[in-house]
Amino acid sequence: MAEKLVGGDSFPQLTLNLGDGSSVTLPDDIATPFAVVLFYRGHW
Repeated sequence: MAEKLVGGDSFPQLTLNLGDGSSVTLPDDIATPFAVVLFYRGHW
């Protein structure tokens, strides 16, 4: 299991596949040094 993030840690490099077939790489694709990342599973 990966280590948990704590205050002051950098967000790890993560590539996510989006529903439209594109992808986003975090934190590289965020234009600001401060952001909130919300993972929503949706209704299944």
